[in-house]
Amino acid sequence: HHLMDTPELTNDDLLSTTRTVRRRLDLERPVARHLVEECLALAQQAPTGGNRQSWGFVVVTDPERRAALAEVYRRGWERYTRDGVAPEGAPGVPVRDEASKRRQRRIGASAAYLAEHMHRVPVLVIPCIVGRTDDAPTVVQASSYGSILPAVWSFMLAARARGLGTAWTTIHLFHERDAAEVLGIPFDDVMQVAMIPLAHTVGLDFKPGTREPLETFVHWDAW
Repeated sequence: HHLMDTPELTNDDLLSTTRTVRRRLDLERPVARHLVEECLALAQQAPTGGNRQSWGFVVVTDPERRAALAEVYRRGWERYTRDGVAPEGAPGVPVRDEASKRRQRRIGASAAYLAEHMHRVPVLVIPCIVGRTDDAPTVVQASSYGSILPAVWSFMLAARARGLGTAWTTIHLFHERDAAEVLGIPFDDVMQVAMIPLAHTVGLDFKPGTREPLETFVHWDAW
């Protein structure tokens, strides 16, 4: 691939500028299969519980299947915008100030854009892990998600290093069984954890995000 498509990044640059990309996914440009495979090979190097590597990544490029998945995602998005994802009575995240509210509005508009255009994203990646954690104790859930999420994040970092953008989305999981049917995933044995849109980005100039000071979320020695 052309050097102009690959950002010049140090490790710290990579870790601080791998953004959620929605509006700046290039919906017109195909992604070469070898680039996706390079990202997947790096994802495979991530640690898993007991080194079991019980992952499955479903890479969807077929237009009909992408359209079907996008439809499942849109139904999830409608439900999310209606009901949210927090269970009844769960504490929400308080929105502090005007800047936060503006940021939230921007994210909302960007997420709505992605829901509308998901079928046009050239590659959709569905990371899965063997074994369901429905109603499992926390230790089982943590072990299961802890075995797949590092691989997905490695995939997303590898994508950024190659001039590709990604977004971590979970809203299709409202209708996980329908997505399993589209993709032939054995629902009772294999759990989907996300849907990652993957595309070249429009420009490579992503910057670190706005973050609160460290002391607002770091607790030394005790909460």
